[in-house]
Amino acid sequence: MTIQLNDFLVSRKQIIEKAMPEYIEKLQAPKTLKDAMQYSLEAGGKRLRPILVLALLHTYKQTEKLGIATACAVEMIHTYSLIHDDLPCMDDDDLRRGKPTNHKVFGEAMAVLAGDGLLTQSFSLIVNDPYPSSENKLRVVSELVKAAGAEGMVGGQVADMEGEAKNLTLEELQYIHENKTAKLLGFSIISGAILARAPEEDIEKLRKYAYHLGIAFQIRDDILDIEGNEDVIGKPVGSDTTNEKTTYPSILTMQGAKEKLNDHIDHAKTILNSLSVHSNLLVQMCDLIANRDH
Repeated sequence: MTIQLNDFLVSRKQIIEKAMPEYIEKLQAPKTLKDAMQYSLEAGGKRLRPILVLALLHTYKQTEKLGIATACAVEMIHTYSLIHDDLPCMDDDDLRRGKPTNHKVFGEAMAVLAGDGLLTQSFSLIVNDPYPSSENKLRVVSELVKAAGAEGMVGGQVADMEGEAKNLTLEELQYIHENKTAKLLGFSIISGAILARAPEEDIEKLRKYAYHLGIAFQIRDDILDIEGNEDVIGKPVGSDTTNEKTTYPSILTMQGAKEKLNDHIDHAKTILNSLSVHSNLLVQMCDLIANRDH
């Protein structure tokens, strides 16, 4: 029987949200630090990145316990990036997912340290995971370094900051979001495929799928920053305009941005049709990202 994405999202989100606090609670660390780390992990969110890891294992009919630790690790990295992104020296946001941002509750210094703690703990989860082979864990760590570090998310964040109050070209904007957003989303897909022992040919195709899905995710974000409902998305709309950021709608117009979004989704679906396995969950993920309201 084919599982529906919504059922998969609900059930796997519960697994991830049960596992993450257990990893933090085990740490021999100051209670304030653990509380700050836990606060942002428990702030909610779609959990798309960790769920994508498990979706790949499900797609290739492998036990999902191979990916629980890696799934939690990618969510910790995503959460650390949000904590730091919200700081006054970055985007200076007071709300995240409808709750006060970490630094508003614990102070700026503790927010920085909570992010640091989540980042480093994510690597510990992967390397100490007893289920995958050592070779696959090494491959996953290597992929994570590229996706989350200077050649990926961190580099994209720098380009994003340096691009404020400038009229960026579409190519420059594409670079920012390929690195800031798409590569970490892509890591979820590639790590899941590695842990599932997918054929190498499929893994390379999934890199292209991940790229299109990640850019589509960001375009939808830009659209929601203009058309979204603040109560639904959990943060003020219009922050990109306030921060003088170039967005897809500002370059392409709103209609053009929506057309570009659909183009990336169509490309992603075409790639899925060429995989060695049926990928119903991943097709449904395309539609979720294209139509999400938060």
